[in-house]
Amino acid sequence: MGFEADARSYDIAGAILRDLGVLSVRLMTNNPLKVEGLEEVGVRVVERVSHWVGENQHNSGYLAVKRRKMGPPP
Repeated sequence: MGFEADARSYDIAGAILRDLGVLSVRLMTNNPLKVEGLEEVGVRVVERVSHWVGENQHNSGYLAVKRRKMGPPP
């Protein structure tokens, strides 16, 4: 679509979590940039929990584009 590889903003997520009284989280992600993004808006990430989903007929196209744009997973 022409967007940057990871042009996300975590401002709204941070505001919602603060409004709910959530000051820290265990974040399920393989992307360390998500950890940085949340911490930059004041949400403390106490743990990053990695997870892997196998490739299947429903996500293979998405995963191929992601590999092409961002490289293989760490």
